[in-house]
Amino acid sequence: MADHHTKTSGEDQRQVAISLCSTPSERSLAAGAAAATPRSSSKLAPLDSLQKLMLKSPLSPPVSDEPAPPPPVPLPKKMAAEFIGTFILMFTVLSAIIADADAAQHGGGGAGGVLGVAAAGGLAVVAVVFAVVDISGSHLNPAVSLAMGLFGHLPRGHVLPYAAAQTAGSTAAAFLAKGLLRPPDPGVMASVPLGGAGAGEAFVVELVLTFVLVFVIAAVATDPTSSKEAVAVSIAAAIMMNALVGGSLTGPSMNPARTVGAALATGRYKDIWVYLVAPPLGAIAGAGTYTLIKP
Repeated sequence: MADHHTKTSGEDQRQVAISLCSTPSERSLAAGAAAATPRSSSKLAPLDSLQKLMLKSPLSPPVSDEPAPPPPVPLPKKMAAEFIGTFILMFTVLSAIIADADAAQHGGGGAGGVLGVAAAGGLAVVAVVFAVVDISGSHLNPAVSLAMGLFGHLPRGHVLPYAAAQTAGSTAAAFLAKGLLRPPDPGVMASVPLGGAGAGEAFVVELVLTFVLVFVIAAVATDPTSSKEAVAVSIAAAIMMNALVGGSLTGPSMNPARTVGAALATGRYKDIWVYLVAPPLGAIAGAGTYTLIKP
């Protein structure tokens, strides 16, 4: 016991002597080394305890710079957008046709003629596409919806609801235009072969014009890199171009909803089969052709 006390006292005396003789920096280093040296009596946390602690504290999910995709639009809202969009387009086109026919009848030379009607349709397409393309795709045409459904750009279960909404919108527009503008000859609104063209010639014209229209639609509307502006301008340009080409031959329609709405409002059904069969066939051919050649 005495020896142990003597050794302890000697060690303490040496520590005091070292402290007195060392410089402040040396004393700091010695103190740091003593603090860094674990005492034999301290207890270290087991590794498995640290792992359990980490599991209890979940890491925060990684932050993504990409915006979250918008929620899907319910079908009733899509149908409403198609109804309103088709109504605006058809009311504009039919009103332009009535105004042109009325001006021509009264010796005014027409309100722009075929060019005026084509411009009215093109401007209406631009406005409607900007308004509803993010809701329903802005088809405005059962032939377009059919082609988009066949080639996977629209759920096939939506094709018939879209067509019903588009036809209802066109019919409402035709009755409103007839009631408000009261054309002397309501038959000017109907889709019928013009200029002595027969049903066969009208069929080919409607098929080709709809092919061109839906080819353009498939090219711009199904491309994820296309902007809303590009979609609106491209489709409007196709509509105006086709209206100028076929204006003196078939109307033109390129749209079964437009034909049905005007027929119901005017009671004119002559050669209506041409406008119900040719546009869907042309739309399928146009969308299918683009699908085959796209990169």
